[in-house]
Amino acid sequence: MMKKIFSLLVLVLLMLPGHTLAQKDLKLWYDQPAETWTEALPVGNGRIGGMVWGKAAEERIQLNEATFWSGGPVAQNVNPDAASHMPAIREAVFSGEYQKADSLAKLMQGVYSQSYMPLGELVIHHTLSDTTPSNYYRDLNISDATTTTRFTSGDVEYRREVFVSAPDQVMVVRMHASEPGALNATVSAISRLSQSTEKISENEWTLSGKAPAQVDPNYVNYNEQPIIYRDPDKCDGMRYNLRLKGHDTDGSISTTDNGIEIRNATEAVIVLSVATSFNSYDTCPDKNGRDETAIAKKHLQNVSYKTFDQLLREHLSDYHSYFNRVSISLGDETASSQRSLPTDERLESYADGVEDTALEALYFQFGRYLMISSSRTPGAPANLQGIWNPHMRPPWSSNYTININTEMNYWPAQVANLSEMHMPLLNLVENLSQTGQATAQNFYNADGWVAHHNTDIWALSNPVGDVGRGSPQWANWPMGGNWLSRQLWEYYLFTGDKAYLRNTAYPILKNAAEFSLDLLVEGPDGYLVTVPSTSPEIAFEYGEGKSANVSAAATMDMAIIRDLFTNLIKASRELGIDEGFREHLQKTREQLYPYKIGNRGNLQEWYRDWEATDIHHRHISHLYALHPGHSISPMTTPELADAARRTLEIRGDAGTGWSLAWKINFWARLLEGNHAHKLVRDLLQLTRSNDTDYSGEGGTYPNLFCAHPPFQIDGNFGGTAGIAEMLIQSHLDAIHLLPAIPDQWSEGEVQGLRARGGFEIDMAWTERELTTLEVKSLNGKVCEIRTSHPLQLEGTNQVSRETDHGYLISFETEQGQKYNLIPAE
Repeated sequence: MMKKIFSLLVLVLLMLPGHTLAQKDLKLWYDQPAETWTEALPVGNGRIGGMVWGKAAEERIQLNEATFWSGGPVAQNVNPDAASHMPAIREAVFSGEYQKADSLAKLMQGVYSQSYMPLGELVIHHTLSDTTPSNYYRDLNISDATTTTRFTSGDVEYRREVFVSAPDQVMVVRMHASEPGALNATVSAISRLSQSTEKISENEWTLSGKAPAQVDPNYVNYNEQPIIYRDPDKCDGMRYNLRLKGHDTDGSISTTDNGIEIRNATEAVIVLSVATSFNSYDTCPDKNGRDETAIAKKHLQNVSYKTFDQLLREHLSDYHSYFNRVSISLGDETASSQRSLPTDERLESYADGVEDTALEALYFQFGRYLMISSSRTPGAPANLQGIWNPHMRPPWSSNYTININTEMNYWPAQVANLSEMHMPLLNLVENLSQTGQATAQNFYNADGWVAHHNTDIWALSNPVGDVGRGSPQWANWPMGGNWLSRQLWEYYLFTGDKAYLRNTAYPILKNAAEFSLDLLVEGPDGYLVTVPSTSPEIAFEYGEGKSANVSAAATMDMAIIRDLFTNLIKASRELGIDEGFREHLQKTREQLYPYKIGNRGNLQEWYRDWEATDIHHRHISHLYALHPGHSISPMTTPELADAARRTLEIRGDAGTGWSLAWKINFWARLLEGNHAHKLVRDLLQLTRSNDTDYSGEGGTYPNLFCAHPPFQIDGNFGGTAGIAEMLIQSHLDAIHLLPAIPDQWSEGEVQGLRARGGFEIDMAWTERELTTLEVKSLNGKVCEIRTSHPLQLEGTNQVSRETDHGYLISFETEQGQKYNLIPAE
C-alpha cells in the first residue's frame, strides 16, 4: 500500500508546472520487439549506455560505457621525419605538381585512432507459459528517459522498465508480473571480450574483462590481426568490471556462476553497475588505471538502501532539470491520428507525404534526449555513435571525426539549453591542445597546437593514415584544432563566463592561432595561403583528366583561420589583453586569400576554379563561412551568400544523414525556411535496410537514430540544431527570431531556447508573426531583437525601427530579469 501511495505522490509531483505534463506524447513506441539494432531503444546517463530490444522470453540490453576504448596514450613522435617533407610539398604545389604533393603528404602521416568498444550485453531469460506473447507494447519515453516493455503470456501480463540513473550511476531494471509468483527469470551478462565471471553473494554477480591493446579501423584490411589483445610494445588495454545485484523482490533470489536467478516473484529489481580503469587521456589504463572494481562496488553500495521509487524519483528529478528547460510545438498539432501509429509506421506515413509537425518536434526533442543521455562524462564526449556501439570494429572506429562530425554533435548544446552537456567536448579540446603541441612541433616544426581528421579518448592529434597508407584526401587535413577552438568561443558567447574565457578558452585559441600563423605562407598572388591544404574527403580535377587532393588555400582552410582570428581578436578585446598580438592577427587576416566566386556562380572550393571529382559529394566544407561560421550571410555579404546558394544547388539535396542535417543549417542561414524544411523531411525518411553498409542516401531508422548509413548520431544532433536555427539565430549582432520559418510551421510555440549574449527566449507565433515574446537576460547585457514585424517593449515607448533586413529593437537588460515584447500597434 505504501508503495502505491508513494508512486501516486510521484505522479502528482510530475504533473506540477515545469514537469513533463507540458511535454506530452514524447514517446517512441512500437507493437513488436526490435529485430535489428537500429530498432532497439537507447537509454543512457551520459556514461552507461544501453540498447533495449524489448524481447519477451529473452531480453538483451546491449551495453556500453563512455570511457571504454581500445589502446592507450599515443607516443608523441610516431613519424620523426614528417616535418622534413614540408618544403618539397610546398614546392610541388606551387609548381602545379599536385599528384606529387599527394604522394609527399603521405610521408607526413602518423597512426590511426583507437576504437570505442562494446562492453557486452545484459541478458534476461524469462520462463513463460507462452513464448508467443500477445498485447505487445514497448516504448521510450523521452520526457522521463525510461523504457517500458509490456506483453501478455498465458493469462499473465509482464512489464519491464529500464532507466539509467545519473545521480546514482547505475542501470535499473524492474520486472513485474500481474499474477503473484508468476515471475521467474535468470539475469546475467555476456561479452565478446576476454572475461571472467564470479558469484559474489546470494544476490550479487560480477563480470570482468579487458579491452584490446589495438583495434584497426574497420576499413583497414591489410593486417592479419586487426584486433590485438596484448601488445608488449604498447600500453595494455583497459579493464572493466560489471556488477549485477538483485535489489528487491518478493520471491526467492539466488546466484550461480551463470547469473542471478529469481523465482516465484511478483516483482523484482535488478541494478547494474559498471566501471573501467580509464584514468586520463595521458595515462596507461592498465599499469596506472583506476580501481574499476572498487568504483563499481561503491556505486552498488550507495544504492543498496534505496527503493525503486527512490531511484526513479532521483533519476527523474535530475533528468527533468535538463530536459524540461525546452518545450516546442511546430503547428496546430492536428496529427493526433499520427500519434496513434507506432513510430516506424508513423515515419512511413510521413515519408508518404503526410504532414506531422508533432513528429518534427519529437525529433527535435529526441536530439536533446540523446545529448543528455550520451554527453556527461568529462573528456569522453559523444562520439560518432554517441555512447551506443555494438561492434568490435565499429564503423570509422566510432571515434571523434573532427572535420565535421564531432563539431556537429555539439551544435545544439547551447541553443537547446544544455550547456552542461557541452563540457565533455570542451574537456577533450583541452586535452588535444596539450597533445597537439607535440604534433605541431614534430610534424610541422611549428608553434601552437594542431589536430587533424580523427581523434579518440587518448586525444590523438597526429595526421592519421598508418604512416603513409591513408589518403591525404582526409588524413592530412590540419584544421581540426582550429575548428574545435570555435566550440570554446561559442561556450563563452552563450554563457558569458569571462573567467572561463580568460583562463581556459583564450590560451587555447591563441595557441591554435600560433600554429596557423606558422602554417601560412605567401602564395603566387601575394596572399597568405595554407600549404599543404585539402578540402575534407573530396578531390579536385585539373589539367587533362588529372585529379588530386593536396593544393593551397582550400576555401575551408581560409574560412576556419579567418574565423579563428576574428574570434580571438574579439576575445582579446573582451579581456582587454594582448593588444600587440591582436594587431598582428588583424593585419594577417587582411592578407588571407579571399573567397572566390567560380565560373558557375558558385563559391570556389579550392585555390583555383577546379571541379570536384564528385559534384554531389556529401561534404560541403567550403561553406564553413556560412555555417557554423558567419563571415558569409545574406545580410552582410549578399553576393557571397548567392554563391553559397549556388553551391548548394550544384551539390544537390541528396546526401548521407549528417550531410542532410548540415544542409538544413545552411538553408536556414540563407533564410530559406521552406527549403530547410524540405531537408527536414528528407532527413526523416524511414531507412530499414543498410544497417551496416555505407550508401549515398541517408535518413532515419525506426528508432529515430540517424542513418548515414550506417548509424551516426551527428545527423540527429545536426537535425536538432537545424530546427533551432530555423527558429532563432544569434550569430550576427542581433537575435533574429523566426528567420527561416517554413509555411508548414505558420503557427507554433517554443520555450527555453537560448541565444548568444546570454538570453533565454519564450515565444509564440501565428501566421508566421510573433504574438508573444518573453526574453530572460542571464548576464545583463544589451538585447537586440530582429523580427519580420515591429515589436514594442511592454510598459515602455520603445518600438522596433525598420531596417533593410526587418525590424530591430534594442534595450538595456538587468541580469535575471524577464522582458515582455508585444506586437507594435
